[in-house]
Amino acid sequence: MIEVELPDGSKKEFPEMTTAGKVATEIGAGLARKAVAARFNDRMVDLATPINESGRLEIITLDSPQGLEIYRHTTAHLMAHAVKDIYGDKVQVTIGPAIENGFYYDFYCKEHTFSPEDFENIETRMQELARADLPIQREEMTRDSAIALFREMGEHYKVELIEDLDAPTVSLYRQGDFIDLCRGPHLPSTGFVKAFKLTSVAGAYWRGSEKNAMLQRIYATAFPDKKELRTYLAKLEEARKRDHRRIGRELDLFSFSEEAGAGLVIWHPKGALLRTLLEDFERREHLRRGYDIVMGPQILRTDLWKTSGHFDNYRENMYFTEVDGQGYGLKPMNCLAHMIIYKSRQRSYRDLPLRYFELGTVHRHEKSGVLHGLLRVRGFTQDDAHILCTPEQLDAEIKAVLEFVRDVMAIFGFEYELEISTRPEKSIGSDEDWERATNALMNALKDLQLPHDINEGDGAFYGPKIDVKLKDALDRRWQCATIQCDFTLPERFDLTYVGKDGEKHRPVMLHRVILGAIERFIGVLIEHYAGSFPLWLSPVQATVINVTDHQADYAERVTRALRDAGVRVQCDLRNEKLGFKIREAQVEKIPYMLVVGDKEMADGTVAPRFRTGKNLEPMSPEDFARFVQEECDQYR
Repeated sequence: MIEVELPDGSKKEFPEMTTAGKVATEIGAGLARKAVAARFNDRMVDLATPINESGRLEIITLDSPQGLEIYRHTTAHLMAHAVKDIYGDKVQVTIGPAIENGFYYDFYCKEHTFSPEDFENIETRMQELARADLPIQREEMTRDSAIALFREMGEHYKVELIEDLDAPTVSLYRQGDFIDLCRGPHLPSTGFVKAFKLTSVAGAYWRGSEKNAMLQRIYATAFPDKKELRTYLAKLEEARKRDHRRIGRELDLFSFSEEAGAGLVIWHPKGALLRTLLEDFERREHLRRGYDIVMGPQILRTDLWKTSGHFDNYRENMYFTEVDGQGYGLKPMNCLAHMIIYKSRQRSYRDLPLRYFELGTVHRHEKSGVLHGLLRVRGFTQDDAHILCTPEQLDAEIKAVLEFVRDVMAIFGFEYELEISTRPEKSIGSDEDWERATNALMNALKDLQLPHDINEGDGAFYGPKIDVKLKDALDRRWQCATIQCDFTLPERFDLTYVGKDGEKHRPVMLHRVILGAIERFIGVLIEHYAGSFPLWLSPVQATVINVTDHQADYAERVTRALRDAGVRVQCDLRNEKLGFKIREAQVEKIPYMLVVGDKEMADGTVAPRFRTGKNLEPMSPEDFARFVQEECDQYR
């Protein structure tokens, strides 16, 4: 007999070589129905894995995050099985992990290019395999035997994966005549898979390297029941409607051009005005909170990037050039110039904290495969600030930044989650400094009673950070704001201040952004608002529309008066029907349409109509300008 300890601390005895599935059945039929895998002595196992020693066992159920991940990974294998059944030796399989909201599988296929037209055929075969309820069986094989097996099958990518493994044995999973390399665990059979949908196809380099072959990646999603799938697909359809790239084209906000270069945004007049409004808001908010506005150069000598550690730890993301025989790096971050400003004179403890703010444009060498509209670009502007303070001031400064984030996100209607990212494998600085920095961030969150998750090993190379994950109107998460605590760069650049004791001391530096990259934040805003920006942020706040040519002169006078009063207004005098012009203004997401007919012209008024169709009482142009001013003032 063996003794199994359950999560509640209770212990039960079972015959040797029992399985997790049998333990689940012994505990209760309800648990057995929901069970998909187990964790035995901190090792993930299938329900059918024999347990031949005493230990701690936790049943993984389908309604848990891990259970859903296992469900989706099994569905990825099901999709690969279906693709192999349909396309045979034309296709080689590679990898197929579960990801947030679904999974993907990468295929190598020279003779066929996958498209959405193929999805129905693949899904039909997947359904047939699911109905067949094929047992999914784990097999262990020696490394050499597995290499021979996959080489014989013509699966060269699997051979490469196994050759890179430093293990005497590997695990495989078989369902029917399909076999795949995998650590597992998996569902007990294909019949457990109930609801799935293929969603898109894209290119992906093997192992993420542009030097390797281009693969075809099929994205999909899967849920335990069809109702959940339908709900998710409805959200996905809404997300497509809100896609910032489509809305950006329709509203003529921005564009990209291969002539200019991939990942470089070209702002059109309305988009540039939107961005200017956002940046002006940022400047006001920072000045209100005691920040000083600074500006640094676009390129700095390579020696400086070596001192900071960027050259050793970040140079694959940087661009370099040479001027007069001297190496320079195009800045990917703004911190170096801010430290040079700090060092430009001797500082006293009385000067601190210093808060340097810059809307700094930076450039990073992102791989072409990850570029995505405004959300992932190579050139962008950050609302970047660096706070230099004494260790005693650190706690208050972190809390002030968190309050800044809270206030700004409330203005845009964002809820958010917090996460602390800890020391990565590739980093600089002492263990002591990393511990001090991490504790400072954690203590601030604890004092403010702000819940947070821990993201192990994902900090910046010079310090841990608090990441802020925004939740948009579709409940999607976006990484924007961040607060990084840094004891290391002040040491490397020999930053000092004179303390009360007359001795030199080392300041602490906080790197922080509130909106993050302006480009990315605008992309998120477009999708959050579906292009219908609030009045204060709309590039065009109102359009004056005449009913007939008889009111054209009056419409132009109203437009000039509103513009003089500070309203961002345009005038539509086209010889079109009134309904057509109103519909076009609604498509352009303009907040207000100001209709002027004979009555309005006689009364010296306008008839405001909101983009939702709601009509306001007629008012004078002066009253409308005050109405706009009052609504916008709450954001200033």
